[in-house]
Amino acid sequence: MQQLAELCEGVAGTSKKTEKTRLVAAYLLSRGLEEAAVSAVFLSGRPFPSHEETTLNIGGRQLWRVIAHIAKRSDAAMTAAYRKHGDLGSAAYEVLKRSSVKTLVRASLPEVSVPGVEAVFRRIAQARGPAAKSAVATELLSKATPLEAKYIVKIMTGELRIGLKESLVEEAIALAYDAPLTDVQRANMLVGDLGETLRLAARGALKQAHMRLFHPIGTMLATPAENAEAAFTEFTEAQVEDKYDGIRAQAHVGPEEPHVRLFSRTRDEITESFPELVPELRAFRGELILDGEIVAWRDGRALPFSELQKRLGRKKVRRTLMEDVPVAYIVFDVLYTEGELVIGRPLRERDIMLDAAFASASPVAVAPAADTQGQLRFEPAVPSDVPKTEPRVIRAPTHRATSSQELEDMFGQAQARGNEGLMVKDVKSVYTPGRRGRSWLKLKRELATLDVVVTAAEWGHGKRVGVLSDVTFAVRAGERLLNVGKAYSGLTDKEIAELTHWFLAHTVEDRGFVRAVEPKLVLEVAFNAVMRSDRHDSGYALRFPRILRIRTDKSAEEIDTLETVREIYDKQQLPKAS
Repeated sequence: MQQLAELCEGVAGTSKKTEKTRLVAAYLLSRGLEEAAVSAVFLSGRPFPSHEETTLNIGGRQLWRVIAHIAKRSDAAMTAAYRKHGDLGSAAYEVLKRSSVKTLVRASLPEVSVPGVEAVFRRIAQARGPAAKSAVATELLSKATPLEAKYIVKIMTGELRIGLKESLVEEAIALAYDAPLTDVQRANMLVGDLGETLRLAARGALKQAHMRLFHPIGTMLATPAENAEAAFTEFTEAQVEDKYDGIRAQAHVGPEEPHVRLFSRTRDEITESFPELVPELRAFRGELILDGEIVAWRDGRALPFSELQKRLGRKKVRRTLMEDVPVAYIVFDVLYTEGELVIGRPLRERDIMLDAAFASASPVAVAPAADTQGQLRFEPAVPSDVPKTEPRVIRAPTHRATSSQELEDMFGQAQARGNEGLMVKDVKSVYTPGRRGRSWLKLKRELATLDVVVTAAEWGHGKRVGVLSDVTFAVRAGERLLNVGKAYSGLTDKEIAELTHWFLAHTVEDRGFVRAVEPKLVLEVAFNAVMRSDRHDSGYALRFPRILRIRTDKSAEEIDTLETVREIYDKQQLPKAS
């Protein structure tokens, strides 16, 4: 493990992509095959391969206490180290390096190996309860050198932060084993395991990689378009769809148990959060991977995201909640069908394949698109605990625009249906997992902006170590200030540095990571939606807030009010239940 930690230090010490790749490739070739395979996974910043559902389920606060116990350091010393470095791994290195007891203990212990660390990670994952997990973590970190502990903790917390993305590890595997990079990328996408990909590359067997159903693929991303005219002139032939305000979801359908599984954009399984969709997806024939959006849905139209939010993060969904917030899965792409991964096919071909998949689903009845955006109803047997409200799987309607004005008209119609805007896609485009390009464009407008006052600032991490970059802000309710959101994007590095000095000078309470500040600094923020929320004392939260500018021309007395927030919330066109 010491050699892997030293490699990570070297990778972190260079900004050159080619040098990072060279260092990793040389390391992989210097280790045995199994150690190299496990190392490849660790270098991607994960304790386990991406296709696995295994999680450590040990929190940063638990690790904090474990490290403090081993190093015999106070909470204040830990806080100072964390604030200095911005991540727990680097903080662990500092406090453990200063511990004389640590050096003496380490000298009498056997070397910590990479496969050994993986084995302990699996023990932590299997351990029941915080105490048991902490005990195993203490055993591991007590044996590690300070440098080993630094990177063990970074891997455990998912915060490797050495400028080494998974794509660079793929490049290093290709370089180390003299394999085409495209073959390495394809194999890793299919098997979802950098370690297994490395083993295949070492055997010259990358072509033998097969699609692993129920392993989510990265989702293709879209680039914002400035306006309808800019979006229209981007392609010679474009397909237009509504942009839905929900959560991206990938549906995997197979002939054997579990038959259907749903995955989020972050590749987490969300099937249990939306059980009413499962019977309908089972009606599709063969093996399929579908890409789409789950939205709150009633009477043929999408509801605001604030409604869908009530369904998120729940492993078990009550019948009453399913009745109150029915959902739909709006499908706009197919990635795998009839035993073939089709992401390399152009969109116009995938469109035909998607139509065929819906046509073969049995039993089905497809309603015309019209103003309801199209709907697909199934009538299979539905479990008794799933309400027969309006669960549905919908083929996303597509259109063609012949002018920028027509595209602008479509944009207005999409918003009138309660959707965010439009997606404009090149019909010749292939599906590029996890990448953002100009083959897919998104056209939407901000819902509104608010003038708010900053009430607190939080110390940043990573590139923002040592600055107060994450700000909490409020609106006015009479004489009171009520928080409505938190933002960290939109300001330049120079502005953040200047504001840090201001926040330090105007701190009214130092809470460690967070500083409450005098409510004098006014910001203009943009956002996508207003949601009901218990997180803030206002009862509302802004979705995706972004700082537009610092309003030095305004005082805190001139900021927007809670009444304005309520009005924006009410204007989000929430349809009434029929």
